[in-house]
Amino acid sequence: MPTVTTRDGVRLHYKDWGTGRPVVFLHGWPLNADAWDDQMACVAGHGYRGIAHDRRGHGRSEQPWDGYDFDTFADDLADLITALDLREVTLVAHSMGGGELARYIGRHGTARLRGAVLLSAIPPLMLRTDTNPEGVPPEVFEQLRNGIRAERSQFWRDTAEGFFGANRPGTRATQGNKDAFWFMAMHQSAKAGVDCVTAFAETDFTEDLRAFDIPTLVVHGDDDQIVPLDATGRKTARIVPDATLRVYEGGSHGIALVPGDKERFNRDLLDFLDG
Repeated sequence: MPTVTTRDGVRLHYKDWGTGRPVVFLHGWPLNADAWDDQMACVAGHGYRGIAHDRRGHGRSEQPWDGYDFDTFADDLADLITALDLREVTLVAHSMGGGELARYIGRHGTARLRGAVLLSAIPPLMLRTDTNPEGVPPEVFEQLRNGIRAERSQFWRDTAEGFFGANRPGTRATQGNKDAFWFMAMHQSAKAGVDCVTAFAETDFTEDLRAFDIPTLVVHGDDDQIVPLDATGRKTARIVPDATLRVYEGGSHGIALVPGDKERFNRDLLDFLDG
């Protein structure tokens, strides 16, 4: 398996499909690069180079005890981009990967970037506060951490229902979606799982978003039960200069995997890349 080694010696697995202008995919919690296989195949089949890595503590990458914070994740991404000498990159990020993308721009700028796509992404801030009343109550994040600590296999099975909107009437989510979610989640280290909850709950990306100076597409479902649209996607689209917001009616958090929404997102992604 191809790997890059970060500045602190952690080996990260990555996939590299196709040739052409690079599109780097950043996965959400608790997934890994496999969550992007449909999009990787789509862009590679249309003349682009698709690249996706497993975040540290996830999938086939190494599982250090520490380093599950967004400064570290952003620097890991910088190490990957530098090691592969990627330029004119479009970054495509789902969920907590959106925090990784935003913090990368905040810390490393956009010299190597061409565009950004934020899908069901967590910026600017997930946690409910006095100044972010649309956010998620802190007790929800504690429930997530406790679920991983108590019995994470069943916790992931239960979490998959809301992740894909499988608990809604007329859902298009499949058993395969839920099985794949569970399989990927079980390859995340328990330590990474808990620490990432704290990181994506409490990290404020507002200043990172203000540093964007590249074309940006924001895609979010209006029935996202994990990352609420009004607390995140709508605010991001207002903060990022000249961002385009696309709201998928009835869309769940797992837009890139659920039949129907997946195909729509792939078309929107290709339109953005070709534009």
